[in-house]
Amino acid sequence: MVRKLKYHEQKLLRRLDLVNWEVSGRNLAEVRALRRYRLGRREDYVQYKALARAVRALARRLRDLGPASAAFRARCAAALLEKLYGLGLVNSRQSLAVCESLSAAAFCRRRLPCLLVKLRMAQNLRHAVTFVEQGHVRVGPEVVTDPALLVPRAVEDFITWVDASRLRQKVLDYNQERDDFDLAA
Repeated sequence: MVRKLKYHEQKLLRRLDLVNWEVSGRNLAEVRALRRYRLGRREDYVQYKALARAVRALARRLRDLGPASAAFRARCAAALLEKLYGLGLVNSRQSLAVCESLSAAAFCRRRLPCLLVKLRMAQNLRHAVTFVEQGHVRVGPEVVTDPALLVPRAVEDFITWVDASRLRQKVLDYNQERDDFDLAA
């Protein structure tokens, strides 16, 4: 037996129908991806899905071009593959088949917190997102506080700790590489 709801509880739940609550498979997959990649905003994932859909459509259009435009198709396919490879979204520049299987998860895997976990700078995504939001990570010379930053392959090697970060000092102490000159600064 369930107790009767109080007035303020009824008021809060007036528009919510718990009995006929419907779940769509699309929504569950989206929520699962939001949790898995620790996305702060749903709009980011929607944008990644739209970009992946546009790339897949472009790859299909290039594939369906006739034999009369073979040179144009080869040139455009090479440019598309080079761009996607440079962004780190595909692993090879061989064929358009890899472009046709591009998903929003590929964009999520190129976000800065995911790369921090991949580079073993953080134990898990939760810590990585926290490090980025608190300003402990820099990409090149710039301190990054937005975890939604997509990092291309060319910049991936320049992900480091901020010089004044306590995490950097802890890592240097652990590795016994901390310099006495750094203590004065």
